[in-house]
Amino acid sequence: MAAAGRQLLWAAVSALVLASEAAAVAELDDSFKENRKDDIWLVDFYAPWCGHCKKLEPVWNEVGIEMKNMGSPVKVGKMDATSYSSIASEFGVRGYPTIKLLKGDLAYNYRGPRTKDDIIEFANRVAGPLIRPLPSQLMFEHVQRRHRVLFVYVGGESPLKEKYIEVASELIVYTYFFSASEDVLPEYVTLPELPAVVVFKDGSYFVYDEYEDGDLSSWINRERFQGYLNVDGFTLYELGDTGKLVAIAVIDDKNSSVEHTRLKSIIQEVAKEYRDHFHRDFQFGHMDGNDYINSLLMDELTIPTVVVLNTSNQQYFLPDRHIESIEDMVQFINDILDGTAEAQGGDGILQRIKRIIYDAKSTVVSVFKSSPLLGCFLFGLPLGVISIMCYGICTADTDGGTEETMATKKETGDRELTDEGSEEEQEEENKDTELSDGEQKQKNVLDKKKD
Repeated sequence: MAAAGRQLLWAAVSALVLASEAAAVAELDDSFKENRKDDIWLVDFYAPWCGHCKKLEPVWNEVGIEMKNMGSPVKVGKMDATSYSSIASEFGVRGYPTIKLLKGDLAYNYRGPRTKDDIIEFANRVAGPLIRPLPSQLMFEHVQRRHRVLFVYVGGESPLKEKYIEVASELIVYTYFFSASEDVLPEYVTLPELPAVVVFKDGSYFVYDEYEDGDLSSWINRERFQGYLNVDGFTLYELGDTGKLVAIAVIDDKNSSVEHTRLKSIIQEVAKEYRDHFHRDFQFGHMDGNDYINSLLMDELTIPTVVVLNTSNQQYFLPDRHIESIEDMVQFINDILDGTAEAQGGDGILQRIKRIIYDAKSTVVSVFKSSPLLGCFLFGLPLGVISIMCYGICTADTDGGTEETMATKKETGDRELTDEGSEEEQEEENKDTELSDGEQKQKNVLDKKKD
């Protein structure tokens, strides 16, 4: 009885949990299109058969519950994009899952890691005001502690502020934007003129200069990362939007040997000490392990090593000598900038063909490693069928050719026999003709004698 009671209690708790999740995440249908502008919505467009969607589902339920518990104005929902394809198409859904925050007439795509904290951070940032005011030094210090990269507009109304607001509406999916008066800033900050846009990061600050830095949007997009990063596949994808080359120390974080730590510290020092020289063209960081970088370069890199990636055209650069010091690294970077370093890879036709072959090979190897029996079935069965078909085609051609040859020979033989019969008949006719002539001669002799 006690065991049965515990089972009933567990079933009741599970039902309550499922009901709570269902209440936190709304299942959306056709009516959503008409009513969505009444609220701010965070929506997961999914497909029932999609494996990535199924993996996201428990995370999405957690997002819904936490957003509801914190009293967020953002409502969390999900929509089967295969059942409501016209609505999904209207929102520009091209793959599954697609996460969007819908705010009035605007739709913001989420392209970050699919974790609960990252998704909630994105929703709170985009759902709030574009420009958040910092009214006091205390508030400024609090915000600076929470953000590794902090953009602040300083000054009153101006064309620069209008541009700043415009850029914020575009790039708020990536970072926060703040405004403050000059007296709110720390005492060590000195601005050449007002208004100004300032970024605080890497323990320092940098002021936007239209003449040196170009377009404000491009400058903010470049500066939204710290000078030195722990680079993974997602970060590398995001860095592609900056147009920078990415200089990476490929190491093993678990390896504490001198060589691994030395390469990492060299990259860090170059990023810090040579910022004024390289920050417009280079992003610096390190990557743990070489699996991802090997698949990206289609090459086997021995770690620790240094590689510079051009994410815009898939080229990469490897040093032609061992990097022993900061000076060696600086020389390597300068060789890339002046064009003397040899570029490898790229996005040419040969590289694309190589990529197709590499991806196909990697897929086959991964399938056989994860499940040899499945690999044999997936690749062995089609090959067997193709082999049988080829054998049947070859055999059919051989038999047909033999029969045709035999028929030809038979026809030729018959024709020869027919021709031979005709010759015999002609000989007999000739003989008959000859005998008739002899008889005629004898008759002529007899006739003469009678006369």
